[in-house]
Amino acid sequence: MHDLGRNEDRLRGTYEFPFEFHHIDSSHPRYVMSYHWHVECEIMRVLQGTLTVTLDEKSFTANTGDVIFINSGVLHSGIPQDCIYQCIVFDMNMFLKFNSVCTEYMQKISHQELLIYHHFTEKQPDIQRSVNSLFDSFWQRKPGYELVVFGQFYHFFGLVFGNHYYLESLRKTRRDYKRIVQLKQVVEFIEKNYASPITLQELSASVSMSPKYFCRFFSEMTHQTPMDYLNRQRIEQACCQLATTDDSITEIAYRNGFNDLSYFIRTFKKYKGITPGKYKRR
Repeated sequence: MHDLGRNEDRLRGTYEFPFEFHHIDSSHPRYVMSYHWHVECEIMRVLQGTLTVTLDEKSFTANTGDVIFINSGVLHSGIPQDCIYQCIVFDMNMFLKFNSVCTEYMQKISHQELLIYHHFTEKQPDIQRSVNSLFDSFWQRKPGYELVVFGQFYHFFGLVFGNHYYLESLRKTRRDYKRIVQLKQVVEFIEKNYASPITLQELSASVSMSPKYFCRFFSEMTHQTPMDYLNRQRIEQACCQLATTDDSITEIAYRNGFNDLSYFIRTFKKYKGITPGKYKRR
């Protein structure tokens, strides 16, 4: 979930138990969820604070206790505010293997014949109870928690179908689809090249736009300027390296596209509120 804005294509959990769990607070090096997408589905719960989520072109704010469901292939990101949140990324195909009675339902989700609601609040307490049990079992990992995980996922999907918590799959207009594909191309380009000097001209050329039109397009889609987004991704990468390596701050700055150490420190403090040195010690 928290690799930088790209198509995540890797094994989740294990083959027998393909669920990947994340607990994210302000100390997590991937606290801000960069734009990314994956073929798996994802379910999230907000434990504290607020999380502004963008799914393709639509944004909304989730509050404490809310549940978020992300369908396969959706480009998404999240900006936390004093937030603690948890995520489970999972392979829908797992639910097609064992129980033929449920296969018809699960196929409708995996084939995107329907789209599960993306945001559940206190207005759906049955969903909140089921999802809380699901996440608590993952968080505590008591003996037999795997049984609870499978059981609560089936319970969640049963509530979705029983209460019609879904939309019939609506085909995107050609224009909307093209814009989403173009944004995916840009974030893919940034993922591959963030460590090198990147100009606005190069970013706009990656999707065959003029710089002026590209800036307007990118801001409309992400509510950020292209260079602000690029620097944010560089800082997120630097955070991971500060937290997981013994490399010097200077080495990490240069490795992530900053040719000026003082500029790296200023930019880091802008996004993280502290200097790289304090972050590394923490």
